[in-house]
Order: sequence, then C-alpha cells, then structure tokens
Amino acid sequence: MCSLSYTDRQNKSSAKGDSLLSKLPKTKNQQVGYVLGLTGGIATGKSTAAAVFSRHQIPMIDGDIIAREVVQPQTPGLAAIVQEFGEEILQEDGSLDRVALAKIIFDSTEQRQKLDRLLDPFIRQAITEQIKQQKANYPLVVVDIPLLFEGHYEQEMDAVAVVYLPEEIQLQRLMKRNQLTLDEAKKRIQSQMPIEEKKKLADIVFDNSGSKDELTCKIERWLSDFNNRFL
Repeated sequence: MCSLSYTDRQNKSSAKGDSLLSKLPKTKNQQVGYVLGLTGGIATGKSTAAAVFSRHQIPMIDGDIIAREVVQPQTPGLAAIVQEFGEEILQEDGSLDRVALAKIIFDSTEQRQKLDRLLDPFIRQAITEQIKQQKANYPLVVVDIPLLFEGHYEQEMDAVAVVYLPEEIQLQRLMKRNQLTLDEAKKRIQSQMPIEEKKKLADIVFDNSGSKDELTCKIERWLSDFNNRFL
C-alpha cells in the first residue's frame, strides 16, 4: 500500500486521515452517497487529481463542463448573457462567441462579476441536480469545481479536498506550463483566492509539492481509507 499520507482537518499531521471519515457511521455494502468537493488553485494539480479519481471509476461532476453547457444555444443561460451584453457576443450559428465575450470582460472586474452573477443560478442548479442524481446511485461522488470556495459550494459537500502547493512552487509550475513571465503568473494567481486560504478551509489536503506519482499515491490512500470505512 502507498505509504504517503494526506492531511485531514482534525489532525493536520495525520498519516491516515481517519478522523474525518470516523465522523460518519460505519456501513457495509450501503450506498452512502458521500459527496467530495475537489478544488485547488491554478497549476496546483487539480486536473491530475481528478484524473486519479476517474481512473478508479468514481463518478465525476465537472463544474467547467457544466459552465459550458449552460451557455449552449437555446439555453436560458445564453439568453441571459445576450440580453445583458448584446448580440455581438453571438456567432453566426447562434452559439456563444467566447472571444468576443472575453474582450468585454477581460479588463473589467465589474463586467466579470456581472457575468458571474448572471450564470451562477444556472450553474448552481445544474450542479445541485447532478449531485442529487449521482449520490442516490453511488457511494462516492466527486465534484470538481475550480472556484468552489469562492462560489460557496462547500455547503453542498460532505467534505472538501484541496490540491495544494506552496505559492512559490505554484508560480514556478504555472510559468513553465503556460510559458508566462513572473509578473504574468503572479497576476493569474492573484486573481483567485490564495491557495493558503483554501488550505485553511479544506477538510482534506492533498499536498502536490512532489511528483504526480506521489499525488496519485496520496489520493489512492484516501480512497483506500474510504473503502475500508464504507464498502
């Protein structure tokens, strides 16, 4: 078994992470419908973590996919932003012109916040509905939302896991991944809630300071603890 550990909220130096799971009743062969929120910061490795859960056949609810689905042609979400920003954000086939929309909101915090407020009800409803459906059929469901804490989605979760990196490593990885200057990378990171703040709010922390294999090991350790508790 993997010897690397993750951290839980009741014992920040825990090697096993038993305390969070022990709060829930012991079950055997029961569909407990446990909902784990998964988040992180830009370039901290959340997508890598999500892929690990997917490889283990854990149902995933992807907030980014839902955000794209709610602005498909003929949806109330797209109609709402067209009403606000005008038909110039539409392509000839009636789909959203993301480049045109980006030009409107890129340099304006006010416009970005306006867009977020418009789409939030549609995204939240879709995520909530999918959680309800999936938790009725599976013992564990993972909800992958980049801005989970910013959107206050933690209220929908049984626990929230944060994929964490110290900011200096986060900066280095983002610069390398996206070919950015130091200033460019800092601006992108500073546009989000600080990763240290997310770490404080997390129930579970998967530290990704090491290799992808080490991150995989920590997640699989958590899954093993979960399975031992519930399945």
